[in-house]
Amino acid sequence: MSILEIKNVNKSFKNRHILKNISLEIETGQTTVIFGRNGSGKSTLLKLIYGTLQADSIDLKINQTPIKSNNVILDKRIGYLPQHTFLPKNLKVSEIIAMYFKDGEQQDKLFYAPRINAIQNRKISQLSLGERRYFEILLLGNLNHEFLLLDEPFSMVEPIYIEIIKEFLNNLNATKGIILTDHYYEDAIQVSNNIFLIKDGNKIEINKREDLIAHGYIKC
Repeated sequence: MSILEIKNVNKSFKNRHILKNISLEIETGQTTVIFGRNGSGKSTLLKLIYGTLQADSIDLKINQTPIKSNNVILDKRIGYLPQHTFLPKNLKVSEIIAMYFKDGEQQDKLFYAPRINAIQNRKISQLSLGERRYFEILLLGNLNHEFLLLDEPFSMVEPIYIEIIKEFLNNLNATKGIILTDHYYEDAIQVSNNIFLIKDGNKIEINKREDLIAHGYIKC
C-alpha cells in the first residue's frame, strides 16, 4: 500500500480565497470523490496537486517522502486526467496505444478491452465524448502511476460509457489510489470509498447522500 499525503493546500485568485488549508490522505486501493459547485475549487485542487497550477502553499508526500509540486509530472507516480483531451486528435486509437505501450502484452490489454475493437481504427477527432473519455481513462489506468487524478470523467458522457468507466474504475482501485471530481454525483458515489465536499473554500466530510442535501449541494 502507498499513501499520498496532501496538506496545507491554499489558493487565492485576486481577493478570493478558493481553497483554505485543504488536506487529504489517499491510499492505494481507495477512490476519494470530491464534490463542489462550479467555481468551488475542485478542478483547481487537482491542478495544484499535479503542479500545472501554482499553489499559494501545498505539501505533498508519497509514503512520507516529500515531493516538490513542480516535480510531480517528472516523478511519474501521479497521473492526471484533465477535462479537455490530452490526446493528438489526428492520430488513430491504435496508433496511440502503440505510442504509449511498446510491449505487445501491454498493448493487448487495451486492444482487448471492452469496445476498443470498434474504435481502434478511428482518429481521436472522430470519437464521441464517451468513447474518447473511456479511452483516455483506459490509457491512464494501464500506466504505472500509483495515483490518478480524474477531473469529471463522467461529465457529458453517454450512459453506456458511464457504466463501462465505472466498472473499470472499480477494478482499478484495487491497485491505485484515485481522486475523482464530478457533478454526476450518483455515478461518482458508486465508485467511492470516501467523499468530501468543497464549500466556501473548506473541505467537508460526507458520510451519506443526506449530507450533500444538508450542505446545499443537491436537493431532496
